[in-house]
Amino acid sequence: MRASLVSPRDPLPPRQRKFKTGTTGFMLAMHVGAVFALLPRFWSWQAVVVLAVLYWTTVLGVTLGLHRLVTHRSFSAPQWLERLLVLMGALACQSGPIEWVGLHRHHHKYSDQPNDHHDAGRGLWWAHSAWMLHEIPALQHVQRLTGDLQRDPFYRWLDRWFLLLQLPLAAGLYWYGNAAQVQGGGLGLVLWAIPLRLVVVYHVTWLVNSATHFCGYRNFDCPDRSRNCWWVAILSFGEGWHNNHHAFPHSARHGLRWFEFDITWQHIKLLRALGWAKRMRVASYRPS
Repeated sequence: MRASLVSPRDPLPPRQRKFKTGTTGFMLAMHVGAVFALLPRFWSWQAVVVLAVLYWTTVLGVTLGLHRLVTHRSFSAPQWLERLLVLMGALACQSGPIEWVGLHRHHHKYSDQPNDHHDAGRGLWWAHSAWMLHEIPALQHVQRLTGDLQRDPFYRWLDRWFLLLQLPLAAGLYWYGNAAQVQGGGLGLVLWAIPLRLVVVYHVTWLVNSATHFCGYRNFDCPDRSRNCWWVAILSFGEGWHNNHHAFPHSARHGLRWFEFDITWQHIKLLRALGWAKRMRVASYRPS
């Protein structure tokens, strides 16, 4: 099932049509770096392993940490675990945790309405990534929507300095790549671990904002375009069951039917078995 691509929308105001130089330049640099990473001279099995491990770390940090734990409080966890998961999510370079959580909470309040910052009614490309290259009026509401995080000095610090997390990661991999004489050297590992990983994670995350508002099926009649898309769910560790999530935002489990496999939910169940995930809120599917 596929939704229509656009809805009637007023044109963007003039101030919002301008590209943000910093964000646009950073995204361009990461995509160029990702292309260089794929040159044959930088390929190695070590680079593939580094990419796979960091992909798991980063995506799980976003889905389990920033999204289900911190944004929606679908379960509780010890402070050390919550901060570790948020650090993992901050490696995605999708802004700091306070801004990420605030914008996502704003999205749920106004999903697919004109004031939704990645309003799918403006089209697939806008919902996917174009929205972030322009002024984001929703940022004015972040402080109001994140009072629980604003009180924590750790989150305030990470919100400002999250980009610095890439530096020790790059330094360690550069040293190892040269010391172990990996094909492509330390530079090859850094290119696979940072620009290539970030670009892959970016587009997987953005697909949840774009593809799952345009294609797939609906279990629930939500007042937005949200849909369940199986292939996005695989790539994003369960976030592609998006219609389920919009129907029950505070559910720790997104895949509600027997065939809706939710990798993040499997990790949460493991944390529960270890005694580290408690007070879980879980929705269930009841066909009408």
